[in-house]
Amino acid sequence: MRSAVIVDVVRTASGKGKPGGALSSVHPVTLLADTIRALLTRTNVDPASIDDVIAGCVSQAGDQALNIARTAVLAAGIPEAVPGTTVDRQCGSSQQAVHFAAQGVLAGAYDIVLACGVESMSRVPMGYSSVDQHPTAPLATRYPEGLVGQGVSAELIAAKWKLDREVLDAYSARSHQRAANTAAEGGFAGEIVPIEVDGTVHDTDETLRASTTVESLGGLKPSFVDDRLARRFPEIEWRITPGNSSPLTDAASAVLIMSEEKAVQLGLRPRARFHEFAVVGSDPLFMLTGVIPATQKVLARAGLKIDDIDVYEVNEAFAPVPLAWQHDLQADPEKLNPRGGAIALGHALGASGIRLLGTMLNHLEATGGRYGLQTMCEGGGMANATIIERL
Repeated sequence: MRSAVIVDVVRTASGKGKPGGALSSVHPVTLLADTIRALLTRTNVDPASIDDVIAGCVSQAGDQALNIARTAVLAAGIPEAVPGTTVDRQCGSSQQAVHFAAQGVLAGAYDIVLACGVESMSRVPMGYSSVDQHPTAPLATRYPEGLVGQGVSAELIAAKWKLDREVLDAYSARSHQRAANTAAEGGFAGEIVPIEVDGTVHDTDETLRASTTVESLGGLKPSFVDDRLARRFPEIEWRITPGNSSPLTDAASAVLIMSEEKAVQLGLRPRARFHEFAVVGSDPLFMLTGVIPATQKVLARAGLKIDDIDVYEVNEAFAPVPLAWQHDLQADPEKLNPRGGAIALGHALGASGIRLLGTMLNHLEATGGRYGLQTMCEGGGMANATIIERL
C-alpha cells in the first residue's frame, strides 16, 4: 500500500491581527509565498515536480480573494504549470488542506503535493465574508431562534461542562507558560521561518506573554455579554474574555507531503506518516464541540485508544474547547498542548491547522513519542482530526 509522509513543515511566527501588528504590512499573498519558498529551500525539492498546491484560507475576500493558493504559487516564482486551489473549512482549513493532500497521495493522484494556509486578520477581518445569519436567511427555517457567534458558543460550553472562570483562566495561563518555556528552550526554532518586514526580521510569536498569570487574566472583562442572549440562555454566566480566547493573528504555514517511495527516491527523510483522518459535523449552536466526536471517530478508524497517543494538539480557540474535550475523552492533561496553544501563540484561522501539525511533530521528535493526534473545532459545527506516526 502507498503511504503519505511529511517531509517538512514550517510556519511564520504570529503577528497581532490588527493594524500595527508585526505582519500587518505584509500582503497575505506575499506572506504565503515567502513561507512556501522557505519550505522548498529547506527541502531542496524542485518546484516543478509539485503536482498541486492546496491552501486553507477562511476569509476569501479582499486581499485574500481570487484563489490565494494560485496567486501565492505565482508570487513564489513556482513554474506556471503547478496549479493551486483554496479550501475553506473554517478554522480547520489548512488541516483540511493537509487531508486532501495526503489523501491524494494515498489514492495515487499525487506524488508530491504542498499543503499550506494563510490568514491576514489585520487586513481581512474575521467575518468580512460571513454568511448572513439574519432571521430571513435560509437557515431560519431550521433554526428559528437563530445561531450564535463562536464566543457565545464557548459560553454555552463553559456552562454545560461547568467550567468556571478560574478554571478557564488557569488553563489559559498554563498555555502561555508552556509556550514561553518552549520558546526559551528553542523548541519553536525548527518550525518558524523568518519573515523580513520593512528591513527587520520577524521570527517570534507576537502574542506570547510569558508574564501571564491567573491573577492578571482575572481582571479582564467578559467579551460577549448580550442582554438578549442572556434571556435566551439563562445558564450563561459570561466567563469568556480576551485572556481565555485565542488572539486574532496574521500567519502562514506550509507542509510538504509526498509518497514514501518518492521521498526515498529523492533522498529525503520522511519525518512522519499519516495514520488516519476523520471529519465530522456537529451541533452548530455548540459549534466548538465537534472535536469530541471527531476524536472518537479517528481513534476508532485507527484502532487506537486515547492512551495510545503520545501528544494531543486540540486547538485553543477558546479555553472551554480543550477542557471539554479533555473531560469527555478522559485524556492526560500533561499530553494536551504541551507546548502551549492558540491562546498564547495566536489563531490565524487558515494557517492554524498546519501550525498545530508542525508543533505536534516537533514535540514527538523531541520526546521520542510515536503517535500524535490533532483536532480543531470549526465554524458552523464541524471538526477535523488527524493522527500521525513519527518515523
